[in-house]
Amino acid sequence: MSCKQKVVDGIEIGQDLYVGQSLKQNKKLSELITQTLNKDPNALSELTEFWCGGGAGCYDLGFVTTQLVYRIGENDFIKMAEKLTEKQKGSLSGLLSVGFEYGNYTDKNVVTEFPRLNKLLTE
Repeated sequence: MSCKQKVVDGIEIGQDLYVGQSLKQNKKLSELITQTLNKDPNALSELTEFWCGGGAGCYDLGFVTTQLVYRIGENDFIKMAEKLTEKQKGSLSGLLSVGFEYGNYTDKNVVTEFPRLNKLLTE
């Protein structure tokens, strides 16, 4: 029986990311999701650098990220994102883009959904 989590506090971890993780990696991702939901900027910082295994696993991490912004709200998410380094902002921007492209969204993208966050990440 697996002790890995597919859903953390309502945030869904996609199949490719979930399957490719060790138990330790899954536990760490679960902690980062919970801490980010608690508005911990350090957790968001770590999330932007989290190992996602490349390819589809990274699309899944992007989907996790979009869910987090929706849950926390753009304004509070921006407060955390302002503390990121330029490199981390670039990573977050990429994660959000693929999260919308490959997540369960139709006709949505980071520019239309989170315009102020997108501006912060791409300036």
